Amino acid sequence: MIDQHLDPTDGERDFWRLIRDRRSVRRYQPRPVSRWLLERILTAAMWAPSAHNRQPWRFCVVETATQKLALSEAMGSRWRQDLTNDKADPEFIQLRVAVSHARLTGAAALVVAAVCMDDMDDYPDPSRAEAEWLMAVQSTALACQNLLLAAHHYGLGACWMCAPLFVPDTVRGILSLPSTWHPQALITLGYPAEEKEKERVPMGERVLWR
Repeated sequence: MIDQHLDPTDGERDFWRLIRDRRSVRRYQPRPVSRWLLERILTAAMWAPSAHNRQPWRFCVVETATQKLALSEAMGSRWRQDLTNDKADPEFIQLRVAVSHARLTGAAALVVAAVCMDDMDDYPDPSRAEAEWLMAVQSTALACQNLLLAAHHYGLGACWMCAPLFVPDTVRGILSLPSTWHPQALITLGYPAEEKEKERVPMGERVLWR
């Protein structure tokens, strides 16, 4: 909530509206998103801060129905197998995979975000190497947040999904990504077909002051 005593300007109101009104949207209208708009959103993503300013993010935009279907079916097959191995109820498995399939194939576009370490520093010891990897992952996550905010600004719905972390080889293979791209997230994009309301826990439950 904006402090009413601050008497926010119109610019501040716009800023907080952008931050507070963004939601994870999972149902979309059957309406394409223009290449111009996708490029604007990706431009916003690429202006995120990054470790050493190396910009380790990479993006693959999936627009065609054929590719969306292939990706959904391949990821769904792997997920179905994992849930089966976990001895989950077959009806539960079928429902979860079907819902995921509808989300991926129903979006106007999918954006797969990946990390590439080509331009990051190389360390011989595991501790610093892990820190460098985490910095690259964090940088890519920051770019994804810019992307999500830009999508909301332009009237699109979006949903950030981390499923590629569980099946990176599958995602890389279906989309013919370079071997140096490590898939981290999949973001669905489209014009919203639903409205969502969410709240956040009080600041006192998540913040320490020292």
